[in-house]
Amino acid sequence: MQLTSDYSEVVSDSFPSAPAEPLPEFQLEPEDGFVVKNRPVQLRCRAAPATQIYFKCNGEWVNQNDHVTKESLDQITGLVVREVDISVSRTQVEELFGLEDYWCQCVAWSSAGTTKSSRAYVHIAYLRKAFEQEPLGREVRLEQEVLLQCRPPEGIPPAEVDWLKNEETIDPSQDSNFLMTIDHDLIIKQARLSDTANYTCVARNHVARRRSSTAALIVYVSGGWSSWTEWLECSARCGRGWQRRTRSCTNPAPLNGGAFCEGPPFQRVTCTTLCPVDGGWTEWAKWSVCGTECTHWTSRECQAPPPRNGGLHCSGSMMESKNCTDGLCTRTLDPGIGVMVYAGLVGALLLSVVLVLCVGVLAYRRNCHHLQGDITDSSSALTAAFHPGNYKPPRQDNPHLLHPSAPPDLTATAGTFRDPLFSLRQGANDGHHKIPMTTSPLLDPLPSLKIKVCVCVRVRVRVCVDQSDVFMKDEYHHGGHHTVVRDPGHSTSATLGSLGGRLGIPNTGVSLLVPPGTIPQGKFYEMYLIINKSEKTTLPSEGSQTVLSPVVSCGPSGMLLSRPVVLTLPHCAQLDTPTPDWTLTLKTQTHQGAWEEVLTVGEESLSSPCYLQLEESNCHVVMEQLGTYGLVGQSCPPQPACKRLQLALFAPRAPCLSLDYILRIYCTQDTPHALREVLELERSLGGVLMEDPKPLLFKDSYHNLRLSIHDIPHSHWRSKLLAKYQEIPFHHIWSGGQRLLHCTFSLERGSLAVSQLSCKICVRQVEGEGQIFQLHTDIQETLPPCSPIPSGGTCLPSSQVGPYAFRLPTTIRQKICASLDAPSARGCDWRLLAHSLDFDRYLNYFATKPSPTAVLLDLWEACHQGDADLVSLATALEEMGKSEVMVVMMTDGDC
Repeated sequence: MQLTSDYSEVVSDSFPSAPAEPLPEFQLEPEDGFVVKNRPVQLRCRAAPATQIYFKCNGEWVNQNDHVTKESLDQITGLVVREVDISVSRTQVEELFGLEDYWCQCVAWSSAGTTKSSRAYVHIAYLRKAFEQEPLGREVRLEQEVLLQCRPPEGIPPAEVDWLKNEETIDPSQDSNFLMTIDHDLIIKQARLSDTANYTCVARNHVARRRSSTAALIVYVSGGWSSWTEWLECSARCGRGWQRRTRSCTNPAPLNGGAFCEGPPFQRVTCTTLCPVDGGWTEWAKWSVCGTECTHWTSRECQAPPPRNGGLHCSGSMMESKNCTDGLCTRTLDPGIGVMVYAGLVGALLLSVVLVLCVGVLAYRRNCHHLQGDITDSSSALTAAFHPGNYKPPRQDNPHLLHPSAPPDLTATAGTFRDPLFSLRQGANDGHHKIPMTTSPLLDPLPSLKIKVCVCVRVRVRVCVDQSDVFMKDEYHHGGHHTVVRDPGHSTSATLGSLGGRLGIPNTGVSLLVPPGTIPQGKFYEMYLIINKSEKTTLPSEGSQTVLSPVVSCGPSGMLLSRPVVLTLPHCAQLDTPTPDWTLTLKTQTHQGAWEEVLTVGEESLSSPCYLQLEESNCHVVMEQLGTYGLVGQSCPPQPACKRLQLALFAPRAPCLSLDYILRIYCTQDTPHALREVLELERSLGGVLMEDPKPLLFKDSYHNLRLSIHDIPHSHWRSKLLAKYQEIPFHHIWSGGQRLLHCTFSLERGSLAVSQLSCKICVRQVEGEGQIFQLHTDIQETLPPCSPIPSGGTCLPSSQVGPYAFRLPTTIRQKICASLDAPSARGCDWRLLAHSLDFDRYLNYFATKPSPTAVLLDLWEACHQGDADLVSLATALEEMGKSEVMVVMMTDGDC
């Protein structure tokens, strides 16, 4: 093809003297093309009306001999339609040197003038063989997020990328568990067993199709123990043996190389089975006196030994009889003599009865005298044995009888004394101080001791109770089994009474307000407040829920409260948007360890046991039941919610004596307690906070947090990180249950003489917000450890008891309540105060209380625990027109 610029004759012949045609209009313009190997590119254009069409490439006209022209007539308009083709070879494109691309365009003529088409660019297509980055095989646990990276070879046009799973193309629209990023990476959101396969990255364009090396992904399942079986029977039927129970590693069973269950598959304990003892006969007793029937009797008992533990009873008869006169009892007596004999016997019997009665009366009087003299002091009855006046000596073989020289066994089972008896009767209101003695063994009849007592005995017991010394000691139990260890840095306690007080854990934002009157008059309780760190008290997040506050326990649990208390929890939910982005739920943990919903903000009803007041970084819970609480939330469609995070950069404390230098970046929730926990950990590891923590808004968007390091002086330092960046999975951050999340950047300096380090660390959520740390440090210069007080922490003491814990004096509180509790026709009552203080989200809760104003003032105290004045409350009362209360506040208040 030859290029020329001499078209003067063609142009002059193309323009008639009297133009009657319109300007040419292109029906087909040349399109971009790629030279594949040595095949030329065909460029085509069509215009009407057109007397001539020529191509111009890179500013020069293409020789007319290289044009292939077709001419036709439009049947509708009658205009001449001209179509022109040219071929562009690989040699023509390669001869063009410089930065410009090879381009061509059409120029069409008519009698009215000329028209130019758009430019069409021609490139030489190619695709390199080597991938810039190929996927690597991995072993991941079930439901873990997986990232397989692929960077296709360089090529023109840029290669399109497909992923193959066992040689079948992955279509994310058909399987939502797969996601392909704009960087051609493959993300498996939650690894399934079916995702165990070979994965290949395929790049293709006009020239070729390239395959990466195959990456084998193995999804493993770590084993879990099944429930224990029931204990088997004791191995020994008599005496000491063993009991055994088993469990199996099948819940689930380990798969694909997953770890086997830790611990023994069986347990064995000792057991003792009582041996059966068969009964045995005692010796026959002596024969009885010969009776009227001329027989005498002998007997024996099954007591040598008696049958025990299921042993057999003695076989045979217990009694035997035989004739005792050897046949001499056959003589018949004279009737008269018989009557006299029987009359004598009856008389002797009556005389014996009279003598027995006399002896019984004497013994009875003596018994009564001794009983009245011995039982005079209740202390002896409660501290020593119960001594009756006269009783038979106990048999040595009966362990239930009282020994004359030993106190009675108060744990032995005795009979039932049916009449209740109490040791103290102080008054009608002191029923809970009565000491029931109904089941006391001291008042039970002694077994096998026959004593007939006819005397009325009065027992008086004096109990001295000093109310100021009564304390309710309590240990917090989780699930009814585990005792929470009270870490001094994450807990506080105080003994509170009817005057109330305030518990607060310094620098955490967690506090508990106990108003006056919450504890009854004269009672004292040791109350506590704990930030839980045990895994057994971790608040689980269900589905898309996220934990927004620390899990806090207050107690003693089960304590009866006369008035609501206010628990303050810091949270990390971003609430400054005009529309609600969150659905917030307060949860509590039962004694069995399960978590239950207490209330959802905005969905309260008359059965809701709490009131929750939200602020920018704190929530205040007005409640009447102590226990374990935490705040969770989830996005409120269609707007995704954001939670506040803090990023903290730590480095080793100088001077550094090693060639290795490690930087750690923590990602924590934006609550004072979370940052404090990181600072305590790094202090123990010898780390130094390089600059103040940076805030970051983390969006509910399923995108990970990406961390990368840049601008390292490569002449003296190198990074040991093989990848370009690190990522923290989205669900690890969003769930809120993962503590102390961080990434580590390991650097190595060229020699010990290098002391200066300058670099930049970028932290951002993919397709979200980010922060940059600019690091300039001398690793040989000793820096003081930086431990800033977390935002939201207060300088209040850990506990305050009595009136000093409250900003509002008692007299002012009483006058405000007396003025606002009663409903007002003009609405100038406690409801208007709630509106002025922004506590009116759910007024029905306050309406159910005996004094709604008192609960509102308690909530105001909790919300303004760090303030030093009463301005907000005074302003609200002034706007309500309560001038009389304002005068009281100005005269009596401690402003």
